Amino acid sequence: MTALILLDAAGRRRSPATVPGHHCGHAPRNKGLRYPADPPTVEEIVAVMRCAGPTPHGLRALALIVLLWRAGLRISEAVALTESDLNRATGGVLVRCGKGGKRREVGMDRWGWEQIEPWCHWRVEMPVGALLCVIDGPTSGRPWSPSAARTTLRDLAVAAGVRRRFAPHQLRHAHAVGMAREADVIQRQLGHANLGITSIYLQGIDNSEIINTIYARPAPMLPASAGLR
Repeated sequence: MTALILLDAAGRRRSPATVPGHHCGHAPRNKGLRYPADPPTVEEIVAVMRCAGPTPHGLRALALIVLLWRAGLRISEAVALTESDLNRATGGVLVRCGKGGKRREVGMDRWGWEQIEPWCHWRVEMPVGALLCVIDGPTSGRPWSPSAARTTLRDLAVAAGVRRRFAPHQLRHAHAVGMAREADVIQRQLGHANLGITSIYLQGIDNSEIINTIYARPAPMLPASAGLR
């Protein structure tokens, strides 16, 4: 703001975009654009996780990746989690305010819980608050911003040599693809023509049963050729 005042005082013309309210009523330039799902492969996700490293910043990034991938959370839901929202005993993760303000509890598999455990152990050394928190400076313990989290994932993907978009929602897509394959198995087992019919049968499943089922899911498998280049 000081720079704008100096420009005005000097009689220099400034961009209309700097005037307060200039963007009001204008849709964002990316509004309506849709990116293809194109989720990263298991090999690519694991490569990024390995690239994160054992530092506190790396452990936090690894925990974020796991929550997005193995629990299927949105980035806003992941960074809004508090330490008390994790229930290791049941395998449940409580989302207090999801899309549309909806509250729900989701499951995460044993492998996922094992991956976030190092960060959870390190997290207790900091002030009580957000699970994925700011580590350094006077704001330590406060929620990690979604924009900073996205930047971290992008930088790690570049360092890991992953040549595709590695955004939080891509990891959620990877979770959905894995679940869709399992739903397809149920559909074929029951001999249904489409998943719409299968979903009728699935509506009566209790949420605790869903969490238990997700908790019991096997760990992600890497092909035998992975890392043999």
